[in-house]
Amino acid sequence: MSLLRAISLSRRHLPAFAAQGFFWGAFAAYVPQIKAHIGASDGAFGLALLVSAIGAVSAMLVAPWVSARTGRYAIAVAAIAFALSFQAPLWVASVVPFAALMLFAGAGSGCLDVIMNARLTVEEARHKTSLMNLNHAAFSFAYAFSAITAGLVREAGVYPGWVFAFWGVVVISSSLMMIAPRVVEDEGAATVAPARMGSLIILGGLITLIGFLSENATEGWSALHIERTLGGGAAEGALGPAMLGLTMGFGRLSGQLIMGRLSEIKVLIGSAIVSGTGAFVAATAPAPGMAYLGFALLGLGVAVIAPMMLALAGQMADPARREVVISRVTVLGYFGFFIGPPLMGFVSQGFGLRASFSMVGILLWLVPVLVIALQSNHQKRAAP
Repeated sequence: MSLLRAISLSRRHLPAFAAQGFFWGAFAAYVPQIKAHIGASDGAFGLALLVSAIGAVSAMLVAPWVSARTGRYAIAVAAIAFALSFQAPLWVASVVPFAALMLFAGAGSGCLDVIMNARLTVEEARHKTSLMNLNHAAFSFAYAFSAITAGLVREAGVYPGWVFAFWGVVVISSSLMMIAPRVVEDEGAATVAPARMGSLIILGGLITLIGFLSENATEGWSALHIERTLGGGAAEGALGPAMLGLTMGFGRLSGQLIMGRLSEIKVLIGSAIVSGTGAFVAATAPAPGMAYLGFALLGLGVAVIAPMMLALAGQMADPARREVVISRVTVLGYFGFFIGPPLMGFVSQGFGLRASFSMVGILLWLVPVLVIALQSNHQKRAAP
């Protein structure tokens, strides 16, 4: 399938993925200023992000209920709620209210995440093609663009609340584009009995978890690493998450183009090795330039881990249980997406940010072991 055709099929989903990128990219660039403004230590800031994760996971549990009751407006409604929920946290000046408000921001993000990915899965099944890498690339490019622009306006002294208000207007204005056509809304909805929690779900979920954890942990702490550990300025700090976002965008775009031509197993193993190496380069970097190289390698490799794992899970699952397996792998994976930043904060509190990024590298280097175990278990199940 051509890239233009994939874009056409994803035209109602791409703005939602971009919306996530706009907000989280700006947040990553403003982390050092937000953290200082509310007077939070590394541990306290990590705890505030953990509260956000609790909100996200809680919202994921009710997202199917929201989706079913909002029908073809589901993505648009979730995007508007997400844009509004991210406004208040940037206007407070202490840890407790910030954490409390981030609960709602996390909930808005989690609900939108589940709905837009679930609806995209239905679109993939309807047209029998892969669209996941393209849409995740949209998130990454939007994230990089937002991080760069936020770093520049932060350098100019613009208060973060105004930046998030701007992105709120952009996302709400584009919500009309996210309304689905008047077709059967629940095509492909799961009607089979839930699959057992087998090795495919557990190992696939762990691989996806590590991919999301590494991605979001780096997004949330790369700017602080460059500024505090390596002595960079605000604009230099913003280039850390921007570099990650850009390389992830190109990595996912490449993944969309090569999907079906290379083995997912080989791509997953190679990507994990490259991204793990990048995490160690960033952890041991003596200056911002070397850290940028590390974040670039990390982004290029980690970009395709989650999308490729979801595609692989779909191939390995029994056809009658495919949607159930993919949904459970995704839910397990999203725990990593939201626990990454607070975990980084706790490790940094005790051992420093270099140790935090080294931990990310170790986890990524565990992915090939999990992939080989997954392949072995699948071959055993397929054997007569």
